[in-house]
Amino acid sequence: MEEFARKLGLKTDATIFFVSAGFMVVFVLALVIAPGPIEAAFAAGRSWIVTNLGWFFIVGVNVWLAFLLWIALSRFGRIRLGGQDAKPAYGNLSWFTMLFAGGIGTVLMFWGVAEPIFHFTTPPRPGVEPFSPEAAQDAMAFSLYHLGLHTWTIFALPGLAFAYFIYRYDLPIRVSSVFYPLIGERIHTGVGKAIDIVAILGTLFGVSVSIGLGTQQINAGLSELMGVPDSVFVKVVVIAILTSVAVGSIAAGLDSGVKLLSNINIGMATGLMIFVLVTGSTVFLLRAIIETVGIYVSNIIPLAFWNDTLAEFTSDDGDWGWQGNWTIFYWAWTVTWSPFIGIFVARISKGRTIREFVLGVLFAPSAFTLVWFAIFGWSAMEIDGIGADARAALGDQAGSLSQAVSESVPLAMFAFFESFPATTLIQGLAIVIVAIFFATSSDSASLVVDMLCSGDADPGPVRQRVFWGVSEGVIAAMLIVLAGEAGLTALQQVITVIGLPIFIMVSMMVVSLIKGLQTETVHLRPIDPPKEASELK
Repeated sequence: MEEFARKLGLKTDATIFFVSAGFMVVFVLALVIAPGPIEAAFAAGRSWIVTNLGWFFIVGVNVWLAFLLWIALSRFGRIRLGGQDAKPAYGNLSWFTMLFAGGIGTVLMFWGVAEPIFHFTTPPRPGVEPFSPEAAQDAMAFSLYHLGLHTWTIFALPGLAFAYFIYRYDLPIRVSSVFYPLIGERIHTGVGKAIDIVAILGTLFGVSVSIGLGTQQINAGLSELMGVPDSVFVKVVVIAILTSVAVGSIAAGLDSGVKLLSNINIGMATGLMIFVLVTGSTVFLLRAIIETVGIYVSNIIPLAFWNDTLAEFTSDDGDWGWQGNWTIFYWAWTVTWSPFIGIFVARISKGRTIREFVLGVLFAPSAFTLVWFAIFGWSAMEIDGIGADARAALGDQAGSLSQAVSESVPLAMFAFFESFPATTLIQGLAIVIVAIFFATSSDSASLVVDMLCSGDADPGPVRQRVFWGVSEGVIAAMLIVLAGEAGLTALQQVITVIGLPIFIMVSMMVVSLIKGLQTETVHLRPIDPPKEASELK
């Protein structure tokens, strides 16, 4: 395989590259040929995981968050990633925009209106009246729980582990490098390669689910704005155009491509948020932002440990309840992204201290997320009518937005903008923002997958990086064209099943970091690289 890779002009670990690509092709073909049976098999696996191991996901993320806060506030927080004399590679603003755009920018555009409305319409906890003020407060609490500190914990822990072992131990940029204290030089053998292959496949399929969601939202926006049909053909054209943008960014590299797109997009998204604040119920929203902070702070601990234990007594169908379909899926899906986001975050965070890294990655995006949900979520619920009196005053308009969301989740954001001035312009801007978020997620993932294969921070050949960018687009397009809705549904089931081994892998990173930091208590200096690692670089 090494000889074949050289003939193709690749600069990569041939085993990791070709095995990952092979599994990707085989799985997609199988999904296309028999989407129904594969979906059924993985649905059964997902159901077992949710029912029997859902508690493991809940407690696991809490342990990770507590560990990160402890390490940031301890004396280990002074350790600088990349050596004590290293300087941050990017300024704070660029660092934040790249974190956000490469992380959950697409998710916020998709769920910023839809998730609060979902929980407002169908409250997660029993005894809460739909459309009531209590339901509105719960909707904000659950939305922020899902996309605030806990989501960024899932990204920050692998990111810190990668940054620490790659920069302090001078190891290759691979997931397997994180486990050096546990398996030693075997990170360079078949054991390490297997870890990297699993991480690559999880990243590819995790990003593909998001590509599918993003494409549906763009198509829904074009349909609302221009009457473009909501069809398979349009979705494929959207994927082709945006994949081309992503590939151009990939070819330009991290500094020129991803950084530029990220800065542009976060500026546009912020502008959109300010527009809603200024043209909506400004005073109500300013008060809501402040109150949302209190809602989040007062609910984060109860929700973090809420395990839906009484679901079998309160749920009509007697299953594990609402949380199995929401929180557990969120954590399993998010953790499949964690190798990609983690290495991407580590790559752009060289030169920062552990304290800067942890507090920045956890709190800066979470603060933006809180403001985003406070503005979009409260605005959406106000439009729908909060409480009996408000709904009576709205008449036939009450519940119109929740009805639109129930009919088409991708259409939620665009239906929301119908209540604001310059509707057509703002809907068009929203489409552009979603498209660029899509491109930045795709190009970031492609660059990271290339690093996972090569183990090197230096960009590989353009053809090598472009291959992964095109692969992501092709996977999404093939699923939409050949497997239809069943293909995307099956892939979501697969993500949950794949999420379990990756979740276990990330949990072991805590143990590995502790063992590494124990060495730092003896040697308060950069650790010498392992004997063989520098030779393999």
